[in-house]
Amino acid sequence: MLNVIDKRLLKEVADLHAIPQGAFNIRKNGQGIQLHSTANIELVAKTDKPGLDVLIRPGTRGESVHLPVLLSEGMEDLVYNTFDIGAGSDVFIVAGCGIHNPSDRKAQHEGIHEFFVREGARMKYVEKHHGEGDGKGERIFNPRTVIEVEANAVAELEMIQLRGVDRTHRDTLVRLHKNARLIVTERLLTHRDQEARSDITVDFVGEDSTAQVISRSVAQDDSRQVFHLNLRGHARCRGHIQCDSIIMGQAQVSSIPEISAFHPDANLVHEAAIGRIAAEQLIKLMSMGQTEQEAEETILQGFLK
Repeated sequence: MLNVIDKRLLKEVADLHAIPQGAFNIRKNGQGIQLHSTANIELVAKTDKPGLDVLIRPGTRGESVHLPVLLSEGMEDLVYNTFDIGAGSDVFIVAGCGIHNPSDRKAQHEGIHEFFVREGARMKYVEKHHGEGDGKGERIFNPRTVIEVEANAVAELEMIQLRGVDRTHRDTLVRLHKNARLIVTERLLTHRDQEARSDITVDFVGEDSTAQVISRSVAQDDSRQVFHLNLRGHARCRGHIQCDSIIMGQAQVSSIPEISAFHPDANLVHEAAIGRIAAEQLIKLMSMGQTEQEAEETILQGFLK
């Protein structure tokens, strides 16, 4: 059952204050502890490996799926989830993961998610990572997300990780078919000696497919970040990458935007910027009564909003 810590983690990773409405599965330390399907969204346990098949009926609109994962000290969890989002549907999916690790043993979660966004469907997918605990044991997340966006469909991804996670490698691969659309917003903050890598690859395989990828990050103390954002145009398409990072202390950030065109009508743009907080921003907020630390926090919160 859920204890006080579990409930706090649910709030952090899935904005849940109670058992959600709609379809959901709560997974704790490698086991599903509460599962609920609806008339339009069926959650079926896989028989060959840990995880679920999430089956969303065509035309389903205004419904949600919550798949939070909770992990404790010394636990390692691997889960495979497959989502089939029916044609013409419009759904909201949350698959956050929270680790509470107060020990010296590592806790690690690896989630492999595969999505099929069928013709004319729209999906918003939120994946939030949260780590906590005073022990020296590492909190590790390695998610892999593979998305097939069929004709006239839309996939919107929001990926959030703000402090608390020691090591992460997020790998995202997307294929866009005719008139398909992708919107990605990534927000990341690392501190102390944390390490984070994000690889996003988008293949435009259908005419008039479009993608916008926005990544914003803050690297503090001795943390290290690597971003590799890759757009590959195989047809007439439009794609835009914007990668902005604030660097502080002795941190290191590598931003590698890459665009490749294999069609004369592929229109691909990338932008990348790394810099420190502007002194004039700090001075302005401090002149309004904030301390330097408070001013920095205000600027960072606005940047990552």
